[in-house]
Amino acid sequence: MPIKQKPYNDYRSFSYLEEGKDYKPYKLSKEYDRVEPFVYPVSEDEEKRVESIFDENIIISLHEHTFVTPNDVGEIFEFRRQGRDWTGYEGLSKSGLDVIFENFMDGTAFITSNAGWKWNDVLHDLGIRYSDFAHQDLVIRAETLDDIQRAKKENKIAFVTSLESATQIENEIDRVDILYGFGVRVMGIAYSEANSLGSGLREKNDSGLTVFGHKVVERMNKLGMTIDVSHCGDQTSRDVIKASNKPIFMTHVGARAIWDISRLKPDDVIISCAEKGGVIGIEAAPHTTMTHNHKEHTIESVMEHFEYTVKLVGIDHVAFGLDTLYGDHVGLHHAFAEALSISASHAGPQFEEVPYVKGVENPTEAYQNVVRWLVKHGYSNEDIGKVMGKNIMRVLKETWIK
Repeated sequence: MPIKQKPYNDYRSFSYLEEGKDYKPYKLSKEYDRVEPFVYPVSEDEEKRVESIFDENIIISLHEHTFVTPNDVGEIFEFRRQGRDWTGYEGLSKSGLDVIFENFMDGTAFITSNAGWKWNDVLHDLGIRYSDFAHQDLVIRAETLDDIQRAKKENKIAFVTSLESATQIENEIDRVDILYGFGVRVMGIAYSEANSLGSGLREKNDSGLTVFGHKVVERMNKLGMTIDVSHCGDQTSRDVIKASNKPIFMTHVGARAIWDISRLKPDDVIISCAEKGGVIGIEAAPHTTMTHNHKEHTIESVMEHFEYTVKLVGIDHVAFGLDTLYGDHVGLHHAFAEALSISASHAGPQFEEVPYVKGVENPTEAYQNVVRWLVKHGYSNEDIGKVMGKNIMRVLKETWIK
């Protein structure tokens, strides 16, 4: 039984423009039934509990990419160079989500360079998507806590603008302020490769947060921009947590203790984040949060990472940033294997590749199935409310200016 759909008026991205004249059209992936839909099995009474949880709580994704990929993944580089991403509005209207920390596609904003993370390209990416948002009425841009509350009240979806790395600021500290002015409220320190702030998780020699990185952490604290270290190297993550005078996020990670790849975090970093008041979002992008008990990546392996992390740091410090999208996520990983250092960050135990992560394949089904799983496995409504939104809201109250 699907969760109640939010009002949707059939708007499609950029329908205010003329296809073929203002932009090149591509055949896009289906939004919510690209693969066979999966509903985590619960009883009728349990499903009623699930519905009440969605009604009574602000349901938040701490990390998502809501764009729709080309149906032919081989077109992705040409598609990205056009700099125009479609948002999966119809699929999102069926997701049950009230707030999405939207991370756009700035690591692959290839307008001027195939390397990504260029200042002009990031602003281009934000501006194009903002223009599209302005022409529809399902999604609102959230820059304050009041915006988030308003979205829930008005039965809309709040998008919190987030960036996975600060690479694009280069050595210009005031660019952090500019990004804040553009609505960015969460930003990572580094992606896979090192930058002027610190080391990414791909680096073999992580020398930690740089002098400039310390300045950026201080500036983000002053501005009210929440810090993310999901893609930082271990020492850089430790340094950021120590340097920040406010709690931070690890928006989309898992526990390296149960699947030994650099993309996931060691126990001491997870514990340090929680001790500082931060929140750890559990990841579900293909071939990340697997476990030795569940080598086939499905919702079951994702939830094993969740339960491990809860046992490690407590229910008050865990949430979900499942990192899904609309399209062939595995195909995208193959396409961007080198550009985004995906192969390097996933290197570790042997596993059998899956075509998609069953149960959490896209934003439409993912969060509904997570709540069903939690209900089925005996979690209280109070604890489910915490991991589905309340923990995140607590950090925002401590890190945002209002």
